[in-house]
Amino acid sequence: MVDSTSTSSRLKGSFVALVTPFKGGDVDEHALKSLIEWHIENGTHGLVPVGTTGESPTLTHAEHERVVALTVETVAGRIPVIAGAGSNSTAEAMAFVRHAEAVGADAALVVTPYYNKPNQRMLIEHYRTLHDSADIPIMIYNIPGRSVIDMTDDTMAELAKLPRIIGNKCATGDLARCGQERLDCGPGFALLSGEDATAVGYNAMGGQGCISVSANVAPAACSAMQTACLAGDYATALDWQDRLYPLHRAMFRESSPAPAKYALSLLGLCSEEVRAPIYGCADETKAEIRAAMDGLGLLNR
Repeated sequence: MVDSTSTSSRLKGSFVALVTPFKGGDVDEHALKSLIEWHIENGTHGLVPVGTTGESPTLTHAEHERVVALTVETVAGRIPVIAGAGSNSTAEAMAFVRHAEAVGADAALVVTPYYNKPNQRMLIEHYRTLHDSADIPIMIYNIPGRSVIDMTDDTMAELAKLPRIIGNKCATGDLARCGQERLDCGPGFALLSGEDATAVGYNAMGGQGCISVSANVAPAACSAMQTACLAGDYATALDWQDRLYPLHRAMFRESSPAPAKYALSLLGLCSEEVRAPIYGCADETKAEIRAAMDGLGLLNR
């Protein structure tokens, strides 16, 4: 059985919401492995494959499971892997959670069910069912902007009582939620931001890191910023945040992960290929991305 307390303590710092590279319509496994090695070399603290940034909505189930398995295999225990495993179907999420456990992921990230709009009582049943279906630790992913529903603080506190519900990726944009969850869920509950633009503020409220889109493009800078936060050096963290902010803004100028993949294509790390209904970036967005990367010195390397 996985030691959930030990896992929770490792979920700190800069976690990248990893893109899924494509080539000719298929998953580019060579590029994926190269990206993983690049992240480890540049100080990324953990990886989150097949989340929304990994285009999970348009991956087949076989592709989803292959990306998780290949990520775990390539990482080989060097940093934590939190496998995207959410769905608006409890049965489908259960299969993804069990697969993540079977291949050796450190935890599963489970988004609140989208479109169906379960109420708070139903959310508790959904997560309890997933919790009881496997021994892998589970992180909640609360993102009302995509799922429509918002998990309340009371619901999260109730779920935190389960031994393998170990944390939350918070993408509400409300920094006060971090303070409330910290009080309600206890010191062993991992609190990770899901929003790059407010990540430093989130950490100041008691968070321990960020599952970041910008870290796809600037892993060393995002790692340095998060490391400074963990050390309590918020002056250094704020300096990094100021430098990174144009990139944070550019990464969400259009639907993710189109901006991140365009940026990675400029670095020669993968193609800018995305799957419909996501399409490539407009020229003005590309110009903003290049300017942000140039400001960080990323295009001069």
